[in-house]
Parts: sequence; structure tokens; C-alpha cells
Amino acid sequence: MSKHVVVGSGPVGSAVARLLAERGESVRVVTRSGSGPAHPLIERIAADAADADRLTELTRDAAVLYNCANPPYTQWETLWPPLAGAMLTAAQRTGAVLAITGNLYVYGPVPGGRMTEDSPLAATGRKGRVRIKMWQDALAGGVRTVEVRGSDYVGAGAASIFSAVLLPAVHKGRTAWAPADIDAPHTFTYTGDVARTLVELAGDDRAWGRAWHVPSAPAISIRDLAARYFAVSGAKPVRVRPLPRFVMRTAGLAVPMARELAEMDYQFYAPFILDSSLTERTFGLTATDLDVALREIATDAKATMTRAM
Repeated sequence: MSKHVVVGSGPVGSAVARLLAERGESVRVVTRSGSGPAHPLIERIAADAADADRLTELTRDAAVLYNCANPPYTQWETLWPPLAGAMLTAAQRTGAVLAITGNLYVYGPVPGGRMTEDSPLAATGRKGRVRIKMWQDALAGGVRTVEVRGSDYVGAGAASIFSAVLLPAVHKGRTAWAPADIDAPHTFTYTGDVARTLVELAGDDRAWGRAWHVPSAPAISIRDLAARYFAVSGAKPVRVRPLPRFVMRTAGLAVPMARELAEMDYQFYAPFILDSSLTERTFGLTATDLDVALREIATDAKATMTRAM
């Protein structure tokens, strides 16, 4: 059995760990709290993954080191450099493949909104620059590495505009005010597809040395995505209305999270389309139907409500 080390136990990290364990692989999940999915082949370790020496020790004899971490959104500039640096160092010292969970921040605003793997790394915002440097450091680090990039996540436990805006509104029976053009086409990526792409490409030497897009369902507007959620979940529909762009930017003057979200709002006020055709052609992977992800969200939301009662 090959040992795999997964840093992070959020929706993607947990899905990676479960997928590997179900294939009979031994997995070590590293988080500060020691959290992670329960499975006989999954070992949960409480450790600081930004400690390069400790992470190297935990990665000895591992085939792959998966970066599925997700530092607090307001602290990327502070927390990502030491964390990414420690993972790169551990991969250098152990020879493990470094498989990175990426995103589309690296491209910045793209004319027309369609992004391919050949789109320039043109981001000028703070978070985009952080992600660009992480990837460039990995490429220059002399390791076998791959990055898979997805768009905004859908899936149980995934943090996105969907979970932050629509689900609370459904729960309260109120209008969902989305900081977006709710009729613009937007790609949403299922977290299960992110995990599957990470695992498949980490083990395929054709993938190493470049970034790939996660197979994702065709772009859909937020309005239509909400309608599909109501249809598959049976939840009572609520109105979905656009929040003027200036609102979040004004709030950002005083609220740190609003400021971070406002920096990335170009993704939601214009078409934002991920082209994953190269990954699909090269590796034979396909996207999961969005209804599967939406049913998963509905089931998780119902279970959460039940636990809270």
C-alpha cells in the first residue's frame, strides 16, 4: 500500500482521503486539530503543517503529499507562504509528488470570462499574487508537482456564494441577496470532482509540471442554480436578488471579510467560465452532474438542521 499525506480536512481534503482509503491506500491526514474522516486506513495527525521538519517526518515514504489546506480567507498573505513553503520543503526532502488544490484566482479578470490552462497568470490582486507565487515556487522547486484548479465549490460543507447566501436565506425563508450579477454564466465545481482529479493526476506522470482544470459542469447563472436546488431538494423557493456592487465594497471599509470578498467580486459581476476540456480529453475524466452536488448539499443541510434541533 502506498502512503499518502493529505494536509487539510475540509471538503476536498476529506474527499481525497476517503477516495484513497476506499481504494485500499493508507492515508495520513494532517491538521492542527487532528480532525479528518474516520476510516481504518486513515490516520489522523494533529500537527502544524507549516513546520517543515515535522511535515517532512510525517511525509517520509509517502507517494504523494496533497495540499488541501485552506487558511482563513483574511490571512492568506500571512499564512500561505510558510504553509506552502513547508509543503514544498517536505516534498523536496522526501521525493513525494506535490499535488496542489488550486483555484482560478491566478488569472485575474479575463476578457470574455473564459479561462483555459493557457490563460496568462495575470492576477494583480493580493490573493491572486499569493497563489501565483505558490505555483511558481513549486515549479521551480525541483519536485514532481501538479496543480488542479477549480471554480467556486458546490458540495456538502463547501464554502461559496451558494452556501453563504442561498442556504441561510432558504433556512430563514427570506430573500437571498447575492453580491453578483445573478444572470451571468458562472462555473461551479463539485468538490468530489476536485478530489478525484487530484488523485488521478497526482498518480499520472503526464500531468506533472503543469496546472489542469477540474472537469466542471457547464456554466450556469446563480438564478438558475438556485432554481435547480429548489427542484432537487424540495426546499421552499425564496427570491434571489442581486446586491449592488458598491454595497460589499463600502462594507469592506470596516469589515475585513467584506474587503476580501470585494477584491474578488469581478468573478461574480461578469461571465466567469472555466474550460476543462483539456483535462477531459487528456485523462478521460468528466464532471459530475450538478444535481448530484445539489442533492448532497440538501442532505447535509437537512442533517445539520436536525442536529441543531
